[in-house]
Amino acid sequence: MTAAAKTKMLAKGVTLAVLAGLLAGCATTPPPSKSAPCKRPANLSAYAAIEPQDCGPMSPVNSAETAAAILAL
Repeated sequence: MTAAAKTKMLAKGVTLAVLAGLLAGCATTPPPSKSAPCKRPANLSAYAAIEPQDCGPMSPVNSAETAAAILAL
């Protein structure tokens, strides 16, 4: 066997080894994350002080007057 033939066989072997390694590497990647990539921290007060705001009294959204107005349409 000549030196050129040995070099050619070695190149084929290295190519096959690299391709096999790449294919095996692709098969072992973890599945993509199903949650948001930027997760909210459990304790948001660690970033800034949260001052409570007075929102005023609660009022009903769907009152009887609103329902009557919708039915009149």
